[in-house]
Amino acid sequence: MALIPMIDYETASPEVKQAHDEHLRVGKMTNMKRTLLNNVPAFKALMSWYDLRAEASKFLSDLDINIFCYSISNTNECLICSMFFTKILVDAGIDMATFELDEKQKLLQEFGSALVLDPKGKINEDLIARMRKFFTDEQIVLLDAFGAIMIATNLINSSLKVDLDGYLAGYVSRR
Repeated sequence: MALIPMIDYETASPEVKQAHDEHLRVGKMTNMKRTLLNNVPAFKALMSWYDLRAEASKFLSDLDINIFCYSISNTNECLICSMFFTKILVDAGIDMATFELDEKQKLLQEFGSALVLDPKGKINEDLIARMRKFFTDEQIVLLDAFGAIMIATNLINSSLKVDLDGYLAGYVSRR
């Protein structure tokens, strides 16, 4: 059960309604976002995820981005985010049990997991050297920041015990 109630649009302040309505132009309104809207600056900070995703899409495919975000969320044991990305991947026709990652995707998966598990130890000269095969320093910094925002969304969902969105329930057994 959620620790913080989601905002009620009908009784929300004009500032909350504006942030809500502006977000609908770029993304779906989820339980996490309705929870975050209890504080508009917090909501806006975490919605910078969309800006970083847009930057990442300049050098990564949608599949690459979704594998990176899934890796972070699954490693972080965030049910909502891992189900969100499971849904995207399954709906794209990917069998989560048999899909073979390419070399770049394996590296994105490794980097995403390392951000969660041990960023001081696992993100080292060797990993960065291997990443430079595919990414510039600027892109690696972007991936690090994008991963940090992904971890922050995981944290909000887990710490505030945000309820799983109904449309994700059918994907729990598929990850």
